[in-house]
Amino acid sequence: MRNEPRHPGTFRLIVTGGGTGGHTYPALTAIRTLQNRLAVEGRSLDVLWIGTAEGLEARVARAEGIPFATVATGKIRRSSNPLKMMSAANMRDMARVPLGVAQARKLVADFLPDVVLATGGYVAVPAGLAARMCRRPLVLHEQTVRLGLANRKLAGSATRIAVSSESTLPLLAAEVRGAAVVTGNPIRPEVLTGHADKAVQSLGLHGFDRRLPTVYVTGGAQGAQQINGVVRDSLSWLLEGANVIHQCGPDHVEELRRYATALPAGLAARYYLTGFVGPELPDVLALADIVVSRSGAGTLAELTALGKPAVFIPLATSAGNEQAHNASHLEESGAAVALLGDVTADRLRAAVGPLLADPARREAMARSARALGRPDAADRLVDVVLAAAAG
Repeated sequence: MRNEPRHPGTFRLIVTGGGTGGHTYPALTAIRTLQNRLAVEGRSLDVLWIGTAEGLEARVARAEGIPFATVATGKIRRSSNPLKMMSAANMRDMARVPLGVAQARKLVADFLPDVVLATGGYVAVPAGLAARMCRRPLVLHEQTVRLGLANRKLAGSATRIAVSSESTLPLLAAEVRGAAVVTGNPIRPEVLTGHADKAVQSLGLHGFDRRLPTVYVTGGAQGAQQINGVVRDSLSWLLEGANVIHQCGPDHVEELRRYATALPAGLAARYYLTGFVGPELPDVLALADIVVSRSGAGTLAELTALGKPAVFIPLATSAGNEQAHNASHLEESGAAVALLGDVTADRLRAAVGPLLADPARREAMARSARALGRPDAADRLVDVVLAAAAG
């Protein structure tokens, strides 16, 4: 990664961010989109990803063949109590930040990127600060309605701040608002290519009644005990009026399968339980009429791009309560129902029931969701990156 003569047709990009899929996958989608854009122009992309060795970004970069470098990082454990912010763990991690900045500065100085793209997570801070020190353009991308902690720290150094929602703009500090541009949150393009009939064939959903709406329940790759519990307690009621695909997480399959054995045969045929939905996800989403899920930024981006009515049960422990903010934003726009606080089976039935009973209500919610969706977000973000490089 030493400073090497660059080919005039090569664009150099440093990407930094990760820790979770919400920060990692938008970065990956932006890399792929930029690579394709440059290829059309007969140019190439030279990319370096700066992250942590234990983060999701390390596995993703390795799988994609993207050069990867690590820097020391410090994760700040947030608390409303200032004394708890001064914990030994926080003090120890904060002491690592200067080392991480020094390491990142050397990487940036050696690589000489045209742009540094930071997508959030605490690992983005050292490389973002290094971009300013080395006078390289810095583009931030924020996936959630409110800026995350890392992006708030870097906002004053950014050439451009790409945000996913118009609602973010008034929440920005006045001195950085002029650098902001709404791009949306990049989603994997394959999510938009699903076919409902393929889901029926690949998952063997031949017991589904296609005259009834289909509800897709997901708690993410590992499942969510909260969502599983309220769906289990509502399952017989749900299956009276819907088909249900329930992605419950690998650790929860056996418990829910035992519960499902007590269902009448006619209802059981309309219940598909799985630990994990993989490559068939685009087809499952195409089949779904309603989605019950967490409200992470990536989920919102995909569901609005597809125009899917949703009932959100936010993760209460998400950083800065961002999932509740995300869900409330969509509810205020008529694009979803947000179940905040203590969620019971009764509350789930009250949210889902009107959508199951009224196709017109589902379609109105779908229209509102599509109005918020930005399926071209990756291209918009690439436009911002290229413009930042051009000055």
